[in-house]
Amino acid sequence: MKKIIIIDGGPRVGFNTSSMLNKIAEGAGSVSTDIEVKTVRLYGLDYKGCMACMACKIKGKASRVCRFKDAITPVLQEIAEADGLVLGSPNYFGEISAQMRAFLERLAFPWLSYNDYSLTAPKRMPVILVETMNGTPETNNSHGYGSMQYCIANALGEPELIYAYNTYQVKRYDMFELAGFSEEAKRNYREEHWADDLRNAYDAGRRLAQRVIAD
Repeated sequence: MKKIIIIDGGPRVGFNTSSMLNKIAEGAGSVSTDIEVKTVRLYGLDYKGCMACMACKIKGKASRVCRFKDAITPVLQEIAEADGLVLGSPNYFGEISAQMRAFLERLAFPWLSYNDYSLTAPKRMPVILVETMNGTPETNNSHGYGSMQYCIANALGEPELIYAYNTYQVKRYDMFELAGFSEEAKRNYREEHWADDLRNAYDAGRRLAQRVIAD
């Protein structure tokens, strides 16, 4: 049985990021019954970023999986043994969410060798990076996954990038101090693009599962 792990780095269940990731899961699951697709919500776990304990670098006991014990530890071990990985985050101030950044510190630091500065994961696998954002393609201020994207590309393989632009921040704009946005314009954009965004996510999930099966 092959396994794909989906990491949801967004805070809101059923909103933009989780909706995109649900479609990826649906697409991946449609390819084969021999693939298990598991979604992990970071906001539901109690964990921290890298603790600089250096336990993963001890001579004779070096590990490519974080050794610090908390709620994220079993997830990191599952990823080390998985066959595909999906990461999804909203864009906050041009960056991924704090929860996703903390998670990626724990995931990637054990890959880094301070002997030769190589990046080596327990195994390579296909990866999808999803980002949802309020900005439009023309006003996009995203730095994406930043240096972590470089780590992922080197250790796991070049990721597929999936974006959803100009997403809803809330369902009722009249209830919030959001006068800088036109609800009508947001609604029109969503009606024109959101179904395509979800279809792209579904198709990406299928492509990922097909690569997992082929490997």
